[in-house]
Amino acid sequence: MGQDFVKRLFDIIASLAGLIVLLPVVAAIAVAILADSGSPVFFSQERIGKGGRPFRIHKFRTMRSGAGPKVTAGGDPRITRVGGFLRRTKLDELPQLWDVLRGAMSFVGPRPEVPAMFQHYPEAAQARITSVRPGITDLATLEFRDEEAILAGAADPEKTYLEDVVPQKVALYLEYLDKRSFGLDLAILGRTLRALFR
Repeated sequence: MGQDFVKRLFDIIASLAGLIVLLPVVAAIAVAILADSGSPVFFSQERIGKGGRPFRIHKFRTMRSGAGPKVTAGGDPRITRVGGFLRRTKLDELPQLWDVLRGAMSFVGPRPEVPAMFQHYPEAAQARITSVRPGITDLATLEFRDEEAILAGAADPEKTYLEDVVPQKVALYLEYLDKRSFGLDLAILGRTLRALFR
C-alpha cells in the first residue's frame, strides 16, 4: 500500500472515531458557547487547500463578530470568555475532525492559510505546500503553539506575522515535505498530544 493510501485510511478511521468518542465534549462546548455569547456555535472561514483550491475550515467560534486585524493576537477584545479557554486548550480546533473525515484536511500537514496571507508566501513554496492536504497539526504548529502571545507583544501584529512568523512557518512546512512519512506523522501527532496535555 502506498504512503498516501495509508495516511488517508488513518485519517478516515481516526477522525470518525474521534467524532464519535468526543461527541459529549463537542455538545458541552456548544452549550458553553451558546450560554456565553449566543449563536452561532461554529466558525467557518475560507482557506487554501490541496492543489491551491479554496475550502472552508471549521472551528468552534471563539470571537465576537466585527472588524479587526487579519491575524489574532493574545488579548484581542473580540475573543469571548469561553473562546479564550478554547483557544488556550486548542479545543476550538475539534470541528476540523469533520474536515479531515470529508477529505479537505489531514491530521498532519502544513496548516491552511487564508488567501490574503497565502499570497505573500514565496511562489515556489506555494506550489509545494499545496501539493498535499493541509493539516490540523505540523512542525510549525508545535513551534508556534504560543503564536498569539508572540503577536500580542508586537506593535504591528500583521506585519510581524508576515515578516517574522511566515518565513519560519514556510521553512518548517518545507522541512516536513522533505521528510514526509507516516512515521513522521505519528511522531508529530504524539508531540502534539503531549503538548496539549502538559
